[in-house]
Amino acid sequence: MSELERLEALRLAGLSASADPGMDRFARLVTRLLRVPVSLVSLLESDRQVFPGMVGLAEPWAGQRATPLSHSFCQHVVIDGRPLILRDTREHPRTCASLAIPDLQVIAYAGMPLTDADGHVLGSLCAIDHEPREWSAEELQDLEDLTTACSVEMQLRIATERIRQDRDHAEVLLRAAVELGHSHDLTDLTRRLRRMFATPSEPAFVVLLLADREGLWRVIDPDDVKPVESAIGRLGLDAGFPSVQAVREQRTVFVPDREALVAGFSPEAVAAYDELGLRSVLCVPLPRRGVLVWCWPNPHTLSLTEEASLTAVAGYVSQAVDRTLFVETRLSTAAQLQAAMLTELPTVPGLDMAALYLPATDQDMVGGDWYDAYQLPPLPDTPRRALMLSIGDIIGHDVQAAAVMGQVRSMLRQATLGHSAHSPAAALDAVDRAFEALPLGPGATAVHARLDADAGRWHLTWSNAGHPAPLLRTPDGRVSLLDPHDLILLGAPSGLPRHDHACELPLGSVLLLYTDGLVERRDTDIDTTIAQAAATLSAHGDQPLRQLLEALSHGLADAPQRDDVAVLVVRVTGAGTRQET
Repeated sequence: MSELERLEALRLAGLSASADPGMDRFARLVTRLLRVPVSLVSLLESDRQVFPGMVGLAEPWAGQRATPLSHSFCQHVVIDGRPLILRDTREHPRTCASLAIPDLQVIAYAGMPLTDADGHVLGSLCAIDHEPREWSAEELQDLEDLTTACSVEMQLRIATERIRQDRDHAEVLLRAAVELGHSHDLTDLTRRLRRMFATPSEPAFVVLLLADREGLWRVIDPDDVKPVESAIGRLGLDAGFPSVQAVREQRTVFVPDREALVAGFSPEAVAAYDELGLRSVLCVPLPRRGVLVWCWPNPHTLSLTEEASLTAVAGYVSQAVDRTLFVETRLSTAAQLQAAMLTELPTVPGLDMAALYLPATDQDMVGGDWYDAYQLPPLPDTPRRALMLSIGDIIGHDVQAAAVMGQVRSMLRQATLGHSAHSPAAALDAVDRAFEALPLGPGATAVHARLDADAGRWHLTWSNAGHPAPLLRTPDGRVSLLDPHDLILLGAPSGLPRHDHACELPLGSVLLLYTDGLVERRDTDIDTTIAQAAATLSAHGDQPLRQLLEALSHGLADAPQRDDVAVLVVRVTGAGTRQET
């Protein structure tokens, strides 16, 4: 991969040799989880390594937050594109001569690659000890998990900066072409173009053709379809049409009359223009995008002023097309980023699961709502594996909330796995302590639960941190609120203990976990909307889970969303067969 592309990604991330609260947070987590004296978020610039995240480094390096490459182990991670794990750096031929050993006391080193969305390795998240050390598998897994979360935060920063730059550029163009800039999609753009040239003195017909690998395709207004547009919807790049020639040669093509059309182009082109009753055509290429075509019903003489005017309009159209495709791409990218941060649901015998996520539409199209589902390692003396379920909501629905969400979800997993009984309340309590120690924001709500198969039945244990209560539908269609919960939010300084609650899930029951975006409505009491969700669950709870999710979210995707929506639904389909590890 290009080194210039990697350095550009670093620039967009906005991280260099100065303290960054988010990166310092990851360094602190590494030192705490791996119990090491030094941890660095190390990024490799062209002539040095810099530490936007750092814990434990001695002076003068701590003040400088940078070292020359002569002191860099991070460069090996970047060059190799894979982790570098060393028990004793003095024994490794690649590192034994590094000045980092005497100057920084780097004896044991574990570094994981930090990557952008395109796979460029920007640097490493590393743990350092001043003595030889055998790194355990658990420690390396913790470091890998933190590296993934750190990479996601950097990717979100890069994506946000790219969006900001593109928006700045788009604002300049919108001032130059207000009318075309108001178009909300390609069809609307075509309609606006045709309205702009609707008077008798203007071109009689305007066509926008966009390019792809197979040639040119027409953007058709479904309310004003000409017969020839239906017959010739696509043109190959070898077609003998003026529009294709303009794209192929990347120059303006003007055909003043039918005689010039017959002399210079294919019979198919002549027949198409004859069917439309057109005799003259001007084709202006749109760089990288396609071509804009103006047509007249009579032979036409094109003045320099008119050509300059229409060429300028083509420039505005090109920018409007860029903007429309940019928005579509960014929305797709945001959705992919959010999807990458959400869980792929596991397959568990005896259970059926489905999930839904809808982002808020008034900010960055990513947010802080999340769901999670994963199986635990089997407990001693039993091959059964419990299933953990989580639903949560970081306060806010923007890129920052999504970044915090990724961290909190990872911390909740780690806290669960680190507790011998896998208590949901104990895991939430551990995340509370992390909120107290780290600048993670104003807080969060969450329901954290464990499902155990025991003696042919499923047993639910859950703890609720100020989150909307789960709904449970029993096979007879009745729905109840699992309302025992702790009112305090995650991160709220109360000192009050959290509690586990339990109930049985009979065969055929359906458990619904959701965030407040599903039930909050302006001017409607939330108890009313929760009751409506319960009624929907009662009426549709025996349907396939995807249909149930559609019923629960009906109408949400068609209206602007002020808040994220996350839903996780679980149906008990069997007794939970014993699983071999």
